[in-house]
Amino acid sequence: MNGKSKLVLEVLLVGILLGILGDSLMRAGPWGLNFTLWTAAIAGVAVALAARHGVEWSRSTTWIIALIPVFAAGFAWRATPVLKLLDLLALVVLTSGWSLSVTGALRSWGGLDYVVGLANSGAAAAAGAAVLSKKDVKLAKAPSPVAVKRARAVALGLIMAFPIVFVFGGLLMGADAVFDRLVTTTFDIDFAKSFGHAALAAFFAWIVIGFLLLVLKINRPLLSELKIEQPGLGILEVAVPLVLLDLLFLVFVVVQVRYLFGDASLVQDTVGLTYSEYARQGFFELVAVAALALPLLLIADWALADADGRSVAAYRILASALLVLLLVIMASAVKRMVLYQNAYGLTDDRLYATFFMGWLGVVLLWFAATVLRGRRQVFATGAAAAGLLAILSLNVVNPDALIARVNVERALSGEDFDADYAMSLSADAVPVLVPALSDLGPEDRCRTAEWILDRWSPPTEKDWRTWNLGTSSAWRVARQEFDRLEDMRCEPPGQADGNEAGSAVR
Repeated sequence: MNGKSKLVLEVLLVGILLGILGDSLMRAGPWGLNFTLWTAAIAGVAVALAARHGVEWSRSTTWIIALIPVFAAGFAWRATPVLKLLDLLALVVLTSGWSLSVTGALRSWGGLDYVVGLANSGAAAAAGAAVLSKKDVKLAKAPSPVAVKRARAVALGLIMAFPIVFVFGGLLMGADAVFDRLVTTTFDIDFAKSFGHAALAAFFAWIVIGFLLLVLKINRPLLSELKIEQPGLGILEVAVPLVLLDLLFLVFVVVQVRYLFGDASLVQDTVGLTYSEYARQGFFELVAVAALALPLLLIADWALADADGRSVAAYRILASALLVLLLVIMASAVKRMVLYQNAYGLTDDRLYATFFMGWLGVVLLWFAATVLRGRRQVFATGAAAAGLLAILSLNVVNPDALIARVNVERALSGEDFDADYAMSLSADAVPVLVPALSDLGPEDRCRTAEWILDRWSPPTEKDWRTWNLGTSSAWRVARQEFDRLEDMRCEPPGQADGNEAGSAVR
């Protein structure tokens, strides 16, 4: 058996084992420690097989593989659903990069390459072991005719024995209750449940085998030869929309400068414009403007790749002007969001949007440092790295805990506290809310305490596979503060009426 055949057989074996492990771990939800362990196991197995068989990866691949367990750990670290979704997005980007590393170096990947890498990963997972040929798995020695004949005879004997044993076994079971109970207990199989486990294990094994065949360089990427021809547009075709967009942004900034950077009194004095509408709607509209303008600039640069020096210089001037105006608009958007948060508190939408704006601002500056200096090939990698860093920062910040802390501090300063929104937060907010309950108003205090007791009291049975630090911390706090929370719980209406009636009688 040659080296490639050994690697293929080991991939098939570990793929089946990882499929069984995936069925055992991933069947329980919500995903927490189980997702972290299974993802880390796949990455660890890939590294071990590569080291065992001398599969060479670039240095960038090593960094990518090292980051995969970090973001997978987010599922066992934080309980916020949106944060888990962002961690999953980070893993998708890293998986795309891992598949790309089979054919190229990290510094040369463009934005389209990441899409191709994701398509390659998905195609490999869907194809599974179907891409293997007879040449991929070649046994060192074929079984002898005598061995084949004996195996066939044993199989035929088992087929013939089954009905015979079934008939005599049924008779013996009817003759003795103890023997009947023994047989019934021994062969008590839930075939529907067994089929479900087998199907899920086979599904996980199939996608893991396909992915390992790709990253271990056994299977060629599906889109490895994909080439998209550049349109070769001239400067006039590109300059016209950019000039018009520059003028549009300039007029907007000049006309709206009073309101873009106005304070609360200016907004409240504006006819037909409430403070809430100004801050909320203005922010998200300006975010959309900035998010849509960046791809347009990238497409324009890509379309002018073969243009002469004067055309490129003209594009860079127009793009630079647009970047400056975009940064002004983004500064306005951030100012609006700060005003909105100061007036109405912090929510997950406002927090995540602010982080997105921060990432977008970094990406715009990175665009100026790379694309506008003729280094477009490194832009996508830097933008992806900035996005991964932003998601990692959110994990460290702990969004729901931060939201709870900010809103509690506002309540202590005399502002309203939105108990309904606080009760929509995840387990990550509970350790912040419980110590602050005594400082809230009576109604907010009792409703929040009741929600914590009802939602976050520890269950009698826990599944270690779904363990999550945020959820575990919420359970611990609810258990430790149980008596105090019980005292704060809102009295049932009947009990309150009874107490009032008793007081009247006395």
